[in-house]
Amino acid sequence: MTDLATPAIANPVPAMSSEELRAARLSAFVRYSLLTIVGLIMLYPLIWLIGASFKTNSEIFGSIGFIPQDPTLDGYRKGWETSTPYTFGRFFWNTFLIILPKTIFTAISCALVAYGFARFEFPGKKILFASLIATLLLPNVVTRIPQYILFRDLGWLDTYLPLWVPSAFAGDAFFVFMLVQFLRAIPRDMEEAARVDGANSLQTLLYIVVPMLTPALISVALFQFMWTMNDFLGPLIYLSSVESFPVSLALKLSIDTTEAFDWNRILAMSVLALLPALIVFFMAQKYFIEGISAGGVKG
Repeated sequence: MTDLATPAIANPVPAMSSEELRAARLSAFVRYSLLTIVGLIMLYPLIWLIGASFKTNSEIFGSIGFIPQDPTLDGYRKGWETSTPYTFGRFFWNTFLIILPKTIFTAISCALVAYGFARFEFPGKKILFASLIATLLLPNVVTRIPQYILFRDLGWLDTYLPLWVPSAFAGDAFFVFMLVQFLRAIPRDMEEAARVDGANSLQTLLYIVVPMLTPALISVALFQFMWTMNDFLGPLIYLSSVESFPVSLALKLSIDTTEAFDWNRILAMSVLALLPALIVFFMAQKYFIEGISAGGVKG
């Protein structure tokens, strides 16, 4: 009996010839070799920084290699003690006191403002959003003097308030724009279903939108964390007491005007200053990449 139901035979993938296989392997070898070389060139300053932190001051200027001949921890010991009554632990704690509220309030305020622009219609919406985006074109130096006068009149100088209070009012237009783009790529079906079930706008934001917005919020927090960690000009303008200095200003304390200082101390503390940002970035790398890539797609 002949079987009439002949199964469909998939088109077989043509096998590569030996010449094509060799060409593919050679192409992959060249590609990954170039990527490795470029990666090493880009990472060499960081590798040299780590190696030089274990060198003596004379060896730093006497050798371009990154492997120390006589490794020493003097740079870390003396750098941690600093030339002030405070250790570097105090300056790390001060940095934490700035980063924590600034990061939290940035995520909350920017999410609220972005949700309003992305989901609601109100008079003057386009004008307000255009004005917000226009602030991205303003150099920070343009607003430094008005902000300083304002905070001086409020009595906030030599405190951390000028460094994080603007973030509580969505002062970072870039993050608002980033979250708006992310929200536009999210369908409204679940939000509409929540409203049908009786949820108000705030409940919809907290229980429906925020869980879907998590990758973008993590990206915002990472950006703010790294930018605040690297901020030098802001603390330099508003802080005058050494006991309030963050790490960015504390690194400058080890450099005197005579240039007679130990570079290994500065390099060692620079390595320690890089560690928090690196650790946080690699811990949240998956969500960071997802948030950045999704934020650039408009649905």
